[in-house]
Amino acid sequence: MVTRKMDKRLWSLQGMTALVTGAASGIGYAIVEELAGFGAKIHICDISKTLLNQSLSEWENKGFQVSGSVCDVTSHPEREKLMQTVSSIFDGKLNILVNNVGVLRGKPTTEYVADDFTFHISTNLEAAYHFCQLSHPLLKASGYGSIVFLSSVAGVVSLIDCGSIYGLTKGALNQLARNLACEWAKDGIRANAVAPNVVKTAQSQSVK
Repeated sequence: MVTRKMDKRLWSLQGMTALVTGAASGIGYAIVEELAGFGAKIHICDISKTLLNQSLSEWENKGFQVSGSVCDVTSHPEREKLMQTVSSIFDGKLNILVNNVGVLRGKPTTEYVADDFTFHISTNLEAAYHFCQLSHPLLKASGYGSIVFLSSVAGVVSLIDCGSIYGLTKGALNQLARNLACEWAKDGIRANAVAPNVVKTAQSQSVK
């Protein structure tokens, strides 16, 4: 099979700004690598200070323009504080919001408890919804806003090992993307969801 690497001279994100949530490892880390490789200036958040500092150091060594904040995305005040930081760093404008952060506790439906439900909803869905609300004025001000939701195949078809609550949150993200794409088109903001299958990350490896 012949593979062809995209010529980065033909496509550039120079001058663009991005926020990627949960990006110190896994899929989020790879997203940052791609965006930064095309010249975007990026801010990330992660709940792990250790992973955050490690990743920021690696990107600095590569010459990427990436800054970061520790943030528990389940916390309403911390989400607001993060967006205030992003607004300050990027002068009130944001081109790209990547709602990447997500969690997974794979269990049979009958074994889930209230904490499991709250954990999934607050991290996978509520955080993404709130970040969209908070970022709307910044995305609109940029004149070219794009929201990307990290959904999953589990939001389209049943992946039993992932659990019903995880699938529920990812299906909701798909519909949220559709709604915002229509509602915010007038503001020059696009919204899309990508739905990968299982990707080899520390989180996916914990699902048996």
